[in-house]
Formats: sequence, C-alpha cells, structure tokens
Amino acid sequence: EVLTLLVLMYPLLRGLALQLHSAVTGNYIPGTHSIAFVNCLNEQIARDIARAIMDKKLAAYVNILPKSSALYFWKGELEESTEILLLVKTRTSKIGELSNYIRSIHPFEIPEIISLPIDQGNPLYLKWIEENVPRD
Repeated sequence: EVLTLLVLMYPLLRGLALQLHSAVTGNYIPGTHSIAFVNCLNEQIARDIARAIMDKKLAAYVNILPKSSALYFWKGELEESTEILLLVKTRTSKIGELSNYIRSIHPFEIPEIISLPIDQGNPLYLKWIEENVPRD
C-alpha cells in the first residue's frame, strides 16, 4: 500500500523538489518550459487561435510564422497545402490544457499540436515566461 502511494505521488514530489531546487539555486531546470507547434489553415485562424490562447493565459508568447508549404498524407492521399505555423511558448505543465483548448476551437479535424521541451535559454526570458503563465 505504501509503495503504491509512493509510486503515485512520485511525479508530484519530484516536481516539488525540482521547484525547490530551482528557487534555492536560481538555476533553470531543463524542460520546465516548452514550445508548442500548431498549424493553421490561414492567417486569420492563426491570429484568432493565438489571441484565444493568450486570453486564457495558456502562453506567454506566440509567434505567427508566415505561409509555408506542407505535404502530408490525409485519408490515404498525398495532399499539398499552405499553412501558418504558431510557435507557442509556455510552461510544460500547461501543454495538456493548451492542447485540449486548441482542439476545442481549431477547425481542423486533427490539428497538429506538438511540443518540445526547452532545454536551455536566456534565464531572464525563461523567468519571464514563468511570470506570465500562471501555475496550475
């Protein structure tokens, strides 16, 4: 019973230990923040989704990158289109909520929402992300 409880509590305890370590040492813990990539059909949809993300405080910063060509398989056929890409900077702990929210408002049947952890970066910028995205 105790072992099961410890296994279930490990992620929470590890997270608290890492937060304490970061607070005491001032060092960034790799993976605390992430960049999410979100594809959009056009610039208007991209702006609407970016604004909605910001209004919900699910990100500190969203880049809207210009049109790019895309090739992909959809329902067994090779498709080619143009897309606008969002780069969303946020806390890693917000990725699940961010993904769920985007899926609820995105017009694509299966929108691309993928994220990569931020390993290192400008400490002041990483702190700024933290200050602008509320904790869970």
